[in-house]
Formats: sequence, C-alpha cells, structure tokens
Amino acid sequence: MPGFRPFAVAVLALLPAVAFADSHRTPAPEGAAVYFITPQDGATVSSPLTVKFGLSGMGVAPAGVEKEMTGHHHLLIDQELEDYDNAIPADDNHRHFGGGQTETTVELAPGTHRLQLILGDHNHIPHQSPVQSQVITITVE
Repeated sequence: MPGFRPFAVAVLALLPAVAFADSHRTPAPEGAAVYFITPQDGATVSSPLTVKFGLSGMGVAPAGVEKEMTGHHHLLIDQELEDYDNAIPADDNHRHFGGGQTETTVELAPGTHRLQLILGDHNHIPHQSPVQSQVITITVE
C-alpha cells in the first residue's frame, strides 16, 4: 500500500517515547499501601500536631537511594497531586521526607485541613501504580 511504510516507520519511531512514558516510573509491588497512623480521619487536634506515617508491602529508603521496592514519604496538605509523571513539588503544601522519616510535627492554622500521603521513588516521582493514602480530614482547634 502506498504511504503505509512511512506511516509504519513513524509509529515505530514513537515506540521508545511511549515506553519511556511508563518506564521512568518505578514499579510498586501489588498490595503496597501507605496510611496515617496518626491522626485519624475526622480527628480534632491542636497545633502543632504529630503525623505518623505507616507503610506496608514496601520499605523506606532516603531520596536518591535507588533500591527496589522502596520509597520515601510525601505529605500533601490541603492539596491534590495533579502530576503523577514528574517529581512531587516541594513547598508548604507538598512536604518531602527524603531522609526516610516516618513522622513529623506540623503547624497548621485553626480550621479544617485535608491530608494525604504519597510515596515517591528515589527521584520523588510517584510509583507506577501510585502508593497513596486515602485523603483524611482533620480539624485544628
């Protein structure tokens, strides 16, 4: 068929880019889970509050350490992660725990806040499939 060969060559040329779109994310084992030990969903707390992170099915390794079946914690405060293909931002609403920490103390203003944990790989990129907690809501008095 005329024109088919150039089309086929173009499609084959794109395959490495398509493969990279998935391969740059570190795979997570099936059943891996990250969760809050404290606070619990719906809790009323005072500030500063201690947040403890739980993890099952994987291990914790500091950022920059590339080790299979590991990652490090990120705490999202009043924020949803919009880009799962790139490094998680680092700011007041996206807290990084690249040292391998499993708890932190957080100052929050009085009011209702949404919290979520997301595990990132050695480059702060969420795993494929993402290992993330349910969003919890807390009230700070």
